[in-house]
Amino acid sequence: MRYTRRLIISVIIGLALTVLTGCQTGSVKPQTPGTLRVLTYNIHHGEAMDKKFDYERLAKVINDLSPDIVALQEVDVGTERASGVDQAALLGKLCRMHHTFGQAMPYQGGQYGEAVLSRFPIEKVLVHPLPYQFEQEPRAALEVRISPAGLGPVAFVGTHLCHQKVENRLQQTQRLSYLFSKQEGGPVILAGDFNARPGSEPMKVLLDAGWTDAVAPHSVIDYVLVRSCDPWKVKEVSVVNEPIVSDHNPVLVVLQWQGGL
Repeated sequence: MRYTRRLIISVIIGLALTVLTGCQTGSVKPQTPGTLRVLTYNIHHGEAMDKKFDYERLAKVINDLSPDIVALQEVDVGTERASGVDQAALLGKLCRMHHTFGQAMPYQGGQYGEAVLSRFPIEKVLVHPLPYQFEQEPRAALEVRISPAGLGPVAFVGTHLCHQKVENRLQQTQRLSYLFSKQEGGPVILAGDFNARPGSEPMKVLLDAGWTDAVAPHSVIDYVLVRSCDPWKVKEVSVVNEPIVSDHNPVLVVLQWQGGL
């Protein structure tokens, strides 16, 4: 009964936040036209290493980096372990950003998957299921379309690949390559937790298909990838040492567009 009351309250709060976060980005400072600050962050279903679910602390880590767009992995919406909280909506509210969520799998009465936060209105959302083997966790790629000032349409894809078997990761990177390597209509940025080291076979699939690791040489398993056909210049890479808020560090890449649109 106690959990039921908490879940009902969380659902009501979540609905309110969903309305609120579909609004202006408030006091967020405008960025340089043609520049995109891209952040990828695995948030460990909101639970910090000190076992706390402190969303204001988590949002501060994100806000301090002033990202334009954020790929979040391991996001819970309405699950028992997160007390029914819609984490995508709540973080969107706390970060004053537009938000969307893509389910990878149902979990504990709710959903588990990826989220995207964006300073710019989210114009399109697609959730692409990725291949996986029986008895392994389903995975997905969350694609959004945004139109940053001075850039035009940009496809941004957040994903989280299998942590259990390299065969799964190979199939998943092959699927990502098929979906996005030659996608037309503007530049494509692919970000997330790939659970694959630089030089591994899954990463070679993407690099051989024309993707560039914008995080190199700082890459570990969290990446921001851009296509070689899209003329971005990497202006800055920051891997923030934050050992408490999640079991991953946030990875920020600042991209400068070098071509016309």
